[in-house]
Amino acid sequence: MQPISHNTLRREFRRLMASGDCYATASVFDPMSARIAADLGFELGILGGSVASLQVLAAPDFALITLSEFVEQAVRIGRVARLPVIADADHGYGNALNVMRTITELERSGIAALTIEDTLLPAKFGHKSTDLIETPEAVGKIRAALEARVDADMAIFARTHAGVIGPDEVIARTRAYEKAGADGICLVGIEDFDHLERVTGHLAIPLMLVTYGNPKLRDRERLARMGVRVVVNGHAAYFAAIKATYDCLREQRQIDAYDLSASELSVKYSTAEEYMVWAEKYMRVME
Repeated sequence: MQPISHNTLRREFRRLMASGDCYATASVFDPMSARIAADLGFELGILGGSVASLQVLAAPDFALITLSEFVEQAVRIGRVARLPVIADADHGYGNALNVMRTITELERSGIAALTIEDTLLPAKFGHKSTDLIETPEAVGKIRAALEARVDADMAIFARTHAGVIGPDEVIARTRAYEKAGADGICLVGIEDFDHLERVTGHLAIPLMLVTYGNPKLRDRERLARMGVRVVVNGHAAYFAAIKATYDCLREQRQIDAYDLSASELSVKYSTAEEYMVWAEKYMRVME
């Protein structure tokens, strides 16, 4: 396979965003999965923060992974990627200055686009991890990200959680992010097409939805007509890899199977229950 330059992949991402179609992402988590996704014809890949946390730390998605650890995974993928890869850059790993560092490091890794969310991470004492920062601070992060970017073809999407705030606030936030210069808007928590229409009708930039396979949002032609260019249905490929590893090793040891799904195995071996107990004990937060 001939290598493809990072800038070429970024321009391909821009082309897809302008195409008028809606594309489902492949969850890529290492060089091999990125090669497989491209060979199977996926137009886009995504490196999820939750997947990176599981793969690097065997820990649940509690904002425990560091920027350097995440970038290492992105670099490995960027070396061989033949499709544009989106990086889930969480909250930018800190304040606006940290966001600038995040942009610099991920741009060098070769990713084509990234998302910066307005979630308050890591969760403050006594708060849940779905709390959002104030809009002015989130706008400052987007502006800082754009300032730090060297290759203008790398896309920066502003992400917010439409499931934890009302429609009016979603509109206000996304309007502010668009005005700040974000290349697109990423939304989590959209319930159905009516909800999507209420909170995105004012936007003129590409939309990305994290749907986790929501059956009420499966009509990709309708999504495309509403400005959605990217859909993230989840990270089934990585969870399938966990299940396959478990089954292979279990069979080698001739151990009877436990009736555990891939997601249940990920909870079991990431010790998610222990982390929740620790959160309750030391932060008075039960996720």
